[in-house]
Amino acid sequence: MRFDRWEPIYEEILSDLGFDRFEDEMCVRLLKAVTLNSDLISDDELGERISKTVTVIGNAPCLESDISHDPPEGTVIASGSSVGRLRSLGIRPDIVVTDLDGEIQPQLECSAEGATTVIHAHGDNSELVSTYAGSFEGPVVLSTQSVPENTVYNFGGFTDGDRAVCIANHFGAVRILLLGFDFTDPMPKEGSSPEIKLRKLSWAKRIIESLDDDAIVHPDRR
Repeated sequence: MRFDRWEPIYEEILSDLGFDRFEDEMCVRLLKAVTLNSDLISDDELGERISKTVTVIGNAPCLESDISHDPPEGTVIASGSSVGRLRSLGIRPDIVVTDLDGEIQPQLECSAEGATTVIHAHGDNSELVSTYAGSFEGPVVLSTQSVPENTVYNFGGFTDGDRAVCIANHFGAVRILLLGFDFTDPMPKEGSSPEIKLRKLSWAKRIIESLDDDAIVHPDRR
């Protein structure tokens, strides 16, 4: 998604949820600083890792059921919080999209095994960025929800799941299968407000629908 298309959505999100754009941009500075020695790759190199068929993995309670009915196809792009559940099913994602909020060890293990990690900076995750962002051994892409710059990219998207969909869309996937997505039934997370989570998922749903892309396929959960 082009930034000029994304920015009005971003401004609405800031207003709706009371987030601070300056804090988002300060976190980007921190992310750049702690990943100076990381294996940073460009957006073009990220695009080369994405096939025409992509499966995007969310972290909703329905994930295991979805996968049992519709096995992943093509490039597997996972939201960070889903990675541990995927590994328990014997699936290693090709790309992990994460703001580092979730079980971090499975994400680090996937990175060490060669998965590409798209690490996202926003105002709420500065401490996590400081603690973990420099620990990923595999290829890393830096992302922001504010203005992109040089080695920090903005593909659109607000939560890990819809950001992963935006990435697949940005790089021209012609089939994007969504597994583990449910915008009304989030996976409980300790310390997270269910009300805020539902508001974030409402934005995720709106962003995915804004792509207006016939390539996006929701599973038949039967």
